[in-house]
Amino acid sequence: MHPATHLAQHHLRAADLRAEADAYRLAAEAKRPYAIRARLGWTLVEVGLRLASPRPAFVH
Repeated sequence: MHPATHLAQHHLRAADLRAEADAYRLAAEAKRPYAIRARLGWTLVEVGLRLASPRPAFVH
């Protein structure tokens, strides 16, 4: 294979890998807020369950 052809293929492959890496980074950033929302949601559920449950009777 001619060196110029090999170099052109290398540049194309490198561009493809950079594009895949960018797509992966964007997808990973898009997932992060979901984790925060899920944590916040479960915290609110826990607080709601604590507020809804009857308090134990206080004995002197």
